[in-house]
Amino acid sequence: MHLHQHRLMVNQLATELFLKSAARATQIGCRVESVAGAQILDAGITTSGSLQAGLVLSRLCLGNLARVAVLPADSSVLVSNNLVHVQTDEPVMACLGSQYAGWPVSTDDFFAMGSGPMRLFRGREQTLIDLGLSENGSSQNGDKIVGVLESEKLPTPSAIKLIAEQCGVRPDSLCLGVAPCTCIAGSLQVVARSIETAMHKLHELKFDVNTVVSATGNAPLPPPAKPGDTVAGIGRTNDAMLYGATVTMWVDACDEAIEEVAALVPSCSSQDHGRPFAQIFKDYEFDFYKVDPLLFSPASVTFHSLQSGRTWSHGKIETEVLRQSFISQ
Repeated sequence: MHLHQHRLMVNQLATELFLKSAARATQIGCRVESVAGAQILDAGITTSGSLQAGLVLSRLCLGNLARVAVLPADSSVLVSNNLVHVQTDEPVMACLGSQYAGWPVSTDDFFAMGSGPMRLFRGREQTLIDLGLSENGSSQNGDKIVGVLESEKLPTPSAIKLIAEQCGVRPDSLCLGVAPCTCIAGSLQVVARSIETAMHKLHELKFDVNTVVSATGNAPLPPPAKPGDTVAGIGRTNDAMLYGATVTMWVDACDEAIEEVAALVPSCSSQDHGRPFAQIFKDYEFDFYKVDPLLFSPASVTFHSLQSGRTWSHGKIETEVLRQSFISQ
């Protein structure tokens, strides 16, 4: 694979989607802003956003290398009438190269978790380096790069300057989608991370993620939290993943390699599993880095071996925890 071509392709694919979506921003409940030369798609800060905006943000995060849809759900199991379905045949590039929120964008007056193919231009994260997806490329001929920020406010000029500098591009090359996790679009894009959490867990377990050929994921779409209640927003969207997400992977690896990790991938392999995430988060003084990293994964994971035809399935949906999270006040 020609990494440089693939990397440019991902940002180009996402740029096409970004520009099309920005052109019809009002139709999908968004606004287009300009900050320090960067083009911003506001999907839920000064706007109401929408389900369509959430699908756009999700696909931007994934480098436009996956299909994302809102489908009906069995509410007796998932405590939601809807689920977010994700399907990709490029799980490494879409999920780890693009979607993983591995960039805490932090300046004196702004903080957000950064996702999307812009991370490939920055190339500083260990996961990207491990997988050979890191390249400090520079934008040429006005090429644009795309990212998504999870934040309660629009990026400030200092944040735009930081992102541009670390990606090696001019501020006017940046196309950024922004939404908080408490709005419709913001919560949907977080819940579209079912496959990504499984892929990241596999990588942490030293499994060769390049053997994952295709994947699908489903997770319940929770009710949005009260505006400004970030802890509830983080809680509900994480619970949708930890206790409601199911991921299926088609893997070209030997049975022994799959057997070694299959039972460790679901969230139930963590000692913190079993309570609503908002409670766990509070116990760790609202510090993500103190939470057991083994927790951040889907409720249930199924592996289909393309070599032997065998299937492994571990973990289960925890309806009662979803009910506590989505319904209890």
